[in-house]
Order: sequence, then C-alpha cells, then structure tokens
Amino acid sequence: MDAPPASTNPFTLIRDLPSAERPRERLRAYGPGALSTAELLAILFRTGTAKESALALASRVLAQRGGLVGLAKSGFGELIELRGLGEAKACELLAALELGRRVVSAAPEERPTLRTPEDVVRLLQPEMALLDRECLRVLSLDTRCRLLAATEVYRGTVNLTLVRTSELLREAVVRNAPSVIVVHNHPSGDPAPSPDDIRLTRQLAEAAAALDIDLLDHVILGMGEGRWVSLKQRTPSLFRTPPLRAAATPGGHEGAPAQGDAAAS
Repeated sequence: MDAPPASTNPFTLIRDLPSAERPRERLRAYGPGALSTAELLAILFRTGTAKESALALASRVLAQRGGLVGLAKSGFGELIELRGLGEAKACELLAALELGRRVVSAAPEERPTLRTPEDVVRLLQPEMALLDRECLRVLSLDTRCRLLAATEVYRGTVNLTLVRTSELLREAVVRNAPSVIVVHNHPSGDPAPSPDDIRLTRQLAEAAAALDIDLLDHVILGMGEGRWVSLKQRTPSLFRTPPLRAAATPGGHEGAPAQGDAAAS
C-alpha cells in the first residue's frame, strides 16, 4: 500500500491545533486577559500567509518590531514593509492600536479620579510612553480630585526651562480648578528627573500657590511597566501638601523611593 502523501503545509495551521489551544477558543473560555500578545494579534490578523500560520505571523511581527511597544510606534509604511502584512492587516492593526489609546484616555464625562500617581500612570502611560517627542500635559482637578481637563501644553519641548508657568496654569484658572497635576514623558525611556524638571516643578508650585491652586504632583513617565517617577514622592519639599500616605514598600518603581505613595492629599 502506498504511503499517504506528505503534508504540503510545512507549518501547523491554527485549525489543526487542539481546540483548547486555538486563540479564539481560548479567548471564549478564559477571556482576552489569558491570551498572549501574539495570540491576540493572530485573532486580529485572522489569516497567515502561504508559509506561516496567523500565530506564527503575529510572533514574527512582534519580534521584528521590538514587541508591542515597538509595534505601537510603527507607522503604516513600516508595517506594510513586513512580510505577510498587506494594507488590510496594517490598517486593521493601526485601527486597533488607536482604539486602545483612546480607551485609556477616558472620556470627559467619565471624570476619572486621580488621587495617586498610580492613577495618573494608569490613565496616561499607555499613550504617552510611546511618544517619540517630549509632551507635557496639565491635569486640572476638582475638589474631589476628579479630572476636569487634560490639557496638552507643550509637545516637542527639549528644554523644559522654556516652559512658561502661566501657560501651564491657564486652563486651571479658566476652569476654576483648585488643583493640578503635571505630567510629561521622557522619550529616552528613563524617567529620572533632570535638574530642569526639578526647577520647573519648584517654579510651578510657587506660581500655583500665588493663585491659590495646589500643585499635587509632577509625574514623569518612562517607557515600560513600572518606569515612572512621582516628584511628590521623591522631593515632597517642592510641594505645599504632603503625600497622602507613607510608602508601602521599601522597594518601588524605577527612579522613585517607593511605590504606593499618593499623588494628592
């Protein structure tokens, strides 16, 4: 009897995997949080190429673009240069990434409460840590530390000594906000504050106090989970109000004395 013909597929198709190992089935059974980034991308891609499955394509694309962060920084032209990503897949991927960015930028009517630097990081780091230029935003808060406005004051500023404190506080004055939090990113990925960052914080705290506005914190965002610094935690003497509570652990996130301190009192 002749032997059965060898498979023409040199790779494993997703449909040939056991049901419990297929990305869509795993998502239905366990939820999206249980899936790897490659599995989520494979679901988005739906199909692979003639030489690799959707899962293999997703894994390769992630490796070639430096992981999810690198992928999120990629433009349309960069994506379509990747083998296996045509215009349709590139557009779908960019649309999904943009939806993710918009989700983390909460709608104004939702009024997120920002009482700790962790609250600020959760709200803005997924978006701002990916920026390739320095961006400075001022968060105006009401008396309950609910967000009134997130105003982008500068983008592309290399030297923060050029920032005018009056511009940073303008929106807070217009909205009669009793407090603000300043946030900016370091495109280098290292959130350690520079001497200019310290000077700006001191000047802004003094200017805000003259207007009876509390500067609650200045949060610097780096790239990657846990890479951020709260100047309220690191140098509380710059601020009129003390941290809400003491550090929870002796360790902490990158560049700060401990993680778990609050941004506002």
